[in-house]
Amino acid sequence: MIDTILNVLVYALLPVAATILGATVAVFRPPGPGLRSMAQHFAAGVVFSVVAVELLPDVVKAHTRVAAFDAVIGFALGVGAMLLLRSLTGEVSAEQASGTGKLPTSMLAAIGIDILTDGFLIGVGFAAGAKEGKLLTLALTIELLSLGLATAVALSETGMSRAKNILTNAALASLIVVGALVGAVLLSRLSANVLEVVLSFGLAALLFLVTEELLVEAHEVPETPLTTATFFAGFLIFMVLGMLG
Repeated sequence: MIDTILNVLVYALLPVAATILGATVAVFRPPGPGLRSMAQHFAAGVVFSVVAVELLPDVVKAHTRVAAFDAVIGFALGVGAMLLLRSLTGEVSAEQASGTGKLPTSMLAAIGIDILTDGFLIGVGFAAGAKEGKLLTLALTIELLSLGLATAVALSETGMSRAKNILTNAALASLIVVGALVGAVLLSRLSANVLEVVLSFGLAALLFLVTEELLVEAHEVPETPLTTATFFAGFLIFMVLGMLG
């Protein structure tokens, strides 16, 4: 168990580094809306690929009524949890604090909860298996690189200094490790039925991330063939990695 937790901890540092890297790049050279949209499309394709190629087969491999019932429960809980999370955090924007220098605490709380959930999903991935955990961590690393870019841009618009912006993103990124460790500890000794519920929960949460967050935000910018192609490029790359891994 200790080895598994240490493994999760090491891999969880990857998305932490990606978030900080994204924020650092954004404060010194803010990416344009088109580039951010491409990053979000690519991240969506990557996450969707890991869901389809790695997690979904683990969920549906047990052809029993009990497993199907567990999957329904987990999926429903996952969708319900993400909808509840959205209702609690709301559609928060840094525009309310734009140019004031004030810390947009509501926005940061929403982002923090989102990152904590991503960390937990890393723990879910490793509960499914080492390969699944590694690929899911890489997928969420790309997603959090995009999030770091977007968050830093939003905070810059409030008048926040570069140093404080990067430190704020670093503090938010540390929640990934917390979520991953909590997930790894809680899921390390689950029965097969409970694990089926948890995997289905993670499946629903990741699909929600792709369809209701990444792609919705990406589509705020007019579509081009190139931005659309980045979604499929992300999907294909991680599909091949899953086949060869």
